Amino acid sequence: MSAEPAVAFSALEPAEQARLLQELAERAAAYWPLEVHRIEPIKIRENAVYAVYTAEGPHAVLRVHRLGYHSDAALESEAQWMQALAHSGIEVPQPIPSRAGRPFERVEHARVPGPRQVDMLGWIQGRQLGEVGAELAGEPAWIERVYGTIGELMAAMHNQANAWQPPPRFQRHRWDVEGLAGERPLWGRFWELEALSASQCDLFRRMRLHIAEALARYGDAPDRFGLIHADLVPENILVLGDRPRVIDFDDAGYGWHLFDLATTLYFIRCERYYALARDALIAGYRRRRALAAEHLRLLPLFLAARGTTYLGWVHTRKGEQVARELTPQLIELAVAACEDCLAQ
Repeated sequence: MSAEPAVAFSALEPAEQARLLQELAERAAAYWPLEVHRIEPIKIRENAVYAVYTAEGPHAVLRVHRLGYHSDAALESEAQWMQALAHSGIEVPQPIPSRAGRPFERVEHARVPGPRQVDMLGWIQGRQLGEVGAELAGEPAWIERVYGTIGELMAAMHNQANAWQPPPRFQRHRWDVEGLAGERPLWGRFWELEALSASQCDLFRRMRLHIAEALARYGDAPDRFGLIHADLVPENILVLGDRPRVIDFDDAGYGWHLFDLATTLYFIRCERYYALARDALIAGYRRRRALAAEHLRLLPLFLAARGTTYLGWVHTRKGEQVARELTPQLIELAVAACEDCLAQ
């Protein structure tokens, strides 16, 4: 079955794109040994993500992956790390093999560019800690407890990754100097975003050089660099009571541990509880893993680096509605983070 060119799909209204992706998801569900009652969209953004319901209620999450982000080997590697984390006692989504025993299937739809990689993960209970643009909800004492536990959980993941020997052919992308500040950063050439003013372009060009030089000096020794989640934003942390669970390993790869910490903090930097959450996160992390004060002093650098990645993300999606909506806020946040970093 041949798909229409990508431009045909990208030119459709979002509602029509969502309808076609829903059809593809429903077709894909038949590849798994489940009695599916219905499939409901959770989020259609980078990947199209759906809740899969059986007679007992929500049972799994089905992901229709965006085209070309991961190789088959990289997607298999994501499943392998999640399985290894669970084996070490860390509760994360677990891959559900298809009827053929595979971690994902390739599924086609005549009107969707593809074929698309589709996988299914076990359901994780909990509510999102937050979302981009929304203030943290909860009493200060609760926020302190939860962020302290998130710090412990993050440190446990870093400990597991440092001790784990990945299987042969394990492959994930790298949030390293090249991935953050090279000629072709993983998420795009952020300094070329068209919405930037001349002074902002100059700021981000200077910031790119500063990031590259500072990270090269910092180095990638195992006490600071390894396999990380790389997308621990509040949307990807589910909370049940005071207990957080991590989901969405789509961006996981090799990078600095401080990049994970910065990602968790980035979108709450302007909130009134930021200092409380930041200090609790760091204290929780240190309960499970060492974090030297000299390393922690580089947190502003990693906050700035994290901010530039989001500018690259919208730059490579300039025609998409969500990118247009987020661009002004992301520029404002990134300018502030970079100015703070350079002012040190």
